[in-house]
Amino acid sequence: MLYPISTMSRTVSDLNGIWKFMVDQEVTPIDPGQPLPSDDVMAVPASFNDQTADAKIRSHTGYFWYQRRFAVADVLKDQRLVLRFGSATHEAWVYLNGQEVGHHKGGFTPFEIEISDDLVDEDNLLTVKLSNILDYSTIPVGNYSESQDESGHLTRKVDENFDFFNYAGLNRPIKLYSTPKAYIEDIVVAPAVDLDQQRADVHLTVKNGGEVFDEVNVTILDQAGNPVATGSGLDEHLILNNVHLWQPLKAYLYTAKVTGMIAGKVVDVYEEPFGVRTVQVTNGKFLINGRPFYFKGFGKHEDTYVNGKGLNEAYNVLDLNLMKKMGANSFRTSHYPYSDEMIRLCDREGIVVIEETPAVGLMVSFTFDNSEISKPGYQDDTWKDLNTAAAHRQAIHEIMDRDKNHACIVMWSIANEAANYSKGAHEYFEPLFKLARQLDPQKRPLTYIDLVWSNPQSDKSSDLLDVICLNRYYGWYLDTGDLEVSERKTRDELKAWQAKYPDKPIMYTEYGADTIPGLHSAYDEPWSEEFQEDYYRMNSKVFDEIPNFVGEQLWNFADFQTKYGIQRVQGNKKGVFTRSREPKSVVRYLSKRWNSIPNFDYKKS
Repeated sequence: MLYPISTMSRTVSDLNGIWKFMVDQEVTPIDPGQPLPSDDVMAVPASFNDQTADAKIRSHTGYFWYQRRFAVADVLKDQRLVLRFGSATHEAWVYLNGQEVGHHKGGFTPFEIEISDDLVDEDNLLTVKLSNILDYSTIPVGNYSESQDESGHLTRKVDENFDFFNYAGLNRPIKLYSTPKAYIEDIVVAPAVDLDQQRADVHLTVKNGGEVFDEVNVTILDQAGNPVATGSGLDEHLILNNVHLWQPLKAYLYTAKVTGMIAGKVVDVYEEPFGVRTVQVTNGKFLINGRPFYFKGFGKHEDTYVNGKGLNEAYNVLDLNLMKKMGANSFRTSHYPYSDEMIRLCDREGIVVIEETPAVGLMVSFTFDNSEISKPGYQDDTWKDLNTAAAHRQAIHEIMDRDKNHACIVMWSIANEAANYSKGAHEYFEPLFKLARQLDPQKRPLTYIDLVWSNPQSDKSSDLLDVICLNRYYGWYLDTGDLEVSERKTRDELKAWQAKYPDKPIMYTEYGADTIPGLHSAYDEPWSEEFQEDYYRMNSKVFDEIPNFVGEQLWNFADFQTKYGIQRVQGNKKGVFTRSREPKSVVRYLSKRWNSIPNFDYKKS
């Protein structure tokens, strides 16, 4: 899927702004062809939850509506017109002038609807019905229930099976863009690099939509806009000599300019930025451009005040600047694919990204009895009760369709903290890994993220992984405050993983301790800023001892909102920054450590 851009043949209109809004009480049917019977408004893009002063609206579970009017300029009415939603969380039905024109389920990937034949001459009414319901068939997973009050009114409830707030709405930009009737539908960029010869063979595949072009020309432009390779056809190999590599924190982007022609005239033009780099896993190392790379960075969330999970490009820019100042080079899109805009920004800024599907909460039971889980035949009801496979396959298709060409993405995470310890996990995940390997034209490494109960003895599907990615909270959730015992357990487990898979890299994708900013303790008590620093120092010591340990992405970059809970004080406080991006004292220690660790060749042995 191509990102909407303006070219000599294309226009992009922004439908963001103030929309009418209402929650659906499911008492009176709503006619999508009429003005919503509501005086409420919401800004788009943004979650609806924190824009309201009404607690009932903020916590509403069920259906809700957005609506606005728009007009299309006469000069565009002979063009192909496409309505593009950056996301609609979590399910959307789209109506234009009262007629349903599209439907999409899945709250973190874009979808498009061609609307050329559904427009009226002047004032078009765009109405969107959404649902924030999550259940055992969706990703993320929610525990869904219904009840009725004395009057028979239905109340819906979702108890999220994950630790972040279920922000919903039109969280990402809504755009109307035009193309000619004959148009460039998609471009696939797959560079093959000869590092010794400083040469790249860039395989470019172009998909023609609508009327068929007589001719397709492709030009690769360097970062200064100069042509460096040309070709023609829908399937072309172009050679780049003296290639400039996309490097972590040193991005270099080429542009593939594709031109479709009919009868000797230019009909459609699209420009796709891309970077050239290699990614490989070998001998326990994670190689970028042939050199052992060390991940330094964060798990993160799309989460800001008022916007919720809505796109906030100023926060995106600030977050990457704070990362770079600390010496960080990477983050994981926990626990869903982030916006197009953030991924495109990471391409430009040289930030390395592990992109994750929304498959979080894939477990139906939770036990602290690790001895029971480690038994070979351990079985809970997860892989019997969950029905997420179809949604999971769809998510893999959609993130790779959108993000296949991005150099910043070096690995796909298929899931976060699933019941990989339960019998049936291998049968669930094997076809998903096979699908991902088939779909990715750049053949990036694959992983999923293991929680503590999935250890070297209990994990039933770790053979599928290219990289062992672990979420571990020794010293916080386990052996709280006892860093001596936690150091030993951390070391013992990492050694066990290394012994089991001596050729696989290992990294931490979560580790952290909740910390209230300004809380201090002479005794390094949990929740204090002193304990947070000691906790990270302990982990760092062990990381440096393990030869195949290739990265540390802490949890979390910044405090974030969650559902209510007695372990949560206005959300999760594991951030090394507050939610407003003020640093906690541990940032100084981490900055000193990460700025002293090179991106490459940190562990040469």
